[in-house]
Amino acid sequence: MYDIAIIGAGVEGSAIARRFSRYKLKICLIEKQDDVSCGASKANSGIVHGGYDDTPGTLKAKLCVKGNRMYDRLNRELNFGYRETGSLVIAFSDEEKKHLEKLYYNGIKNGVGGMEIIDGEKVRQMEPYVNNKVKWALYCKDSGVCSPYEFTIALAENAVENGVDLKLENEVIGINRKENYFEIVTSQERIEARYVINAAGVYSDKISNMVGLNYFHIIPRKGEYVLFNKDQSYLVNSVIFQVPTEKGKGILVTTTYHGNLMIGPNAQEVSNKEDVNTNEEMLNYIVETARKSVEGFDMKKAITSFAGVRPTSSTRDFIIEETKVEGFINVAGIDSPGLTSAPAIAEEVVNILSEKVKLEEKDNFNPYRKPIIVKKDKDFHGDINAQEPEKHIICRCERITEAEIVDALNRPIKTVSIDGIKRRTRAGMGMCQGAFCGPRVRKLIAREMGIPEEQVKQRGPGSSILPKRVNRINVMKIQK
Repeated sequence: MYDIAIIGAGVEGSAIARRFSRYKLKICLIEKQDDVSCGASKANSGIVHGGYDDTPGTLKAKLCVKGNRMYDRLNRELNFGYRETGSLVIAFSDEEKKHLEKLYYNGIKNGVGGMEIIDGEKVRQMEPYVNNKVKWALYCKDSGVCSPYEFTIALAENAVENGVDLKLENEVIGINRKENYFEIVTSQERIEARYVINAAGVYSDKISNMVGLNYFHIIPRKGEYVLFNKDQSYLVNSVIFQVPTEKGKGILVTTTYHGNLMIGPNAQEVSNKEDVNTNEEMLNYIVETARKSVEGFDMKKAITSFAGVRPTSSTRDFIIEETKVEGFINVAGIDSPGLTSAPAIAEEVVNILSEKVKLEEKDNFNPYRKPIIVKKDKDFHGDINAQEPEKHIICRCERITEAEIVDALNRPIKTVSIDGIKRRTRAGMGMCQGAFCGPRVRKLIAREMGIPEEQVKQRGPGSSILPKRVNRINVMKIQK
């Protein structure tokens, strides 16, 4: 019998699991995929938003600002990769400036600091490569970028180290309400828990329906991106947005935490919650729109395209509450700014259960987690033929060593897929997209796991079919 069962090991479920792991509770984290961070948590902008865009009085507004202020400490504890960059919402006319003023006053009401509306000249001092037709911008100092999949992995890994049971490849297919507990039926087993937290992302409405709650539904909204080589990162210093639309914050231009230029996303409602395909028509739109902000990126340096599906709620706000079914908590409809809000959402859920569950802190709770990726300075001299694991380069593009990959393979969350190692170490995320290191990573996984190489999968069992993506050659052809 678990005290708490959390369904969904994306960033929300992992943050909640980690937050509860500091208490003397028996907790399990249930995930249908073979790894954590396999949904929208790995395929988003990675932006830590300032909090000026959300309607005052909503949960989004409250939790975005609170979550933003938690990132620096969390990064010092978990080493997932975060840096404050600041953001600009740019305007090309006095009419658009009125929208900036609205965002500014939203931000004031939401408690955002470090904001000002600046003119085009100051914008170009901060961003020399921005479109010279920009007349105004809303600057927010407190915005930043993080590595979203590394953040999710770090949260879940630390939760497991602090006693949480992670149950991968356990798809929830039914929930039975008993007298004073829930019986969760998965594809692998039956799990009993006194409280259930539904953090199932795009499937949170399906999970809610299993206990007879159908007061909301999820609108899957796909966003596509184009990722560029790191030599294009000189074009932007901060996160550059355009004036947002009804569908979202619009097309942005930014650098990722690890220094790749990235543009996107669009916002397209889709019927299939697993639809993470990309197509040339949408990418053409993204490229054309991004060029209105920054013209100079070179499509020949495009590495790949990718997409994620955001779980937009029919209520248009986050749903974080204990429901009419006592003991069943919905954490649903967590779209943007869900990544920013994740640590604050976890606090909110703790507050909901604090009057129902005895929260006695552990003496041995450890909030710290060592990084996997080792920063390479100018004194690092690695080689693809080196014998020492710390110097033996496996991924030339990202300079990832054998030692880093072996470390990732021996962490508390076991991953035996090439994509799982990619998310943890960045091996395969460079210009060649794994053409060089893929076979070498496969050999290391087989060696460390004691399995034949042919059993090592690109993506682990339980993963969705590999999405159709516009490949690098075709991405290069788009909007040359």
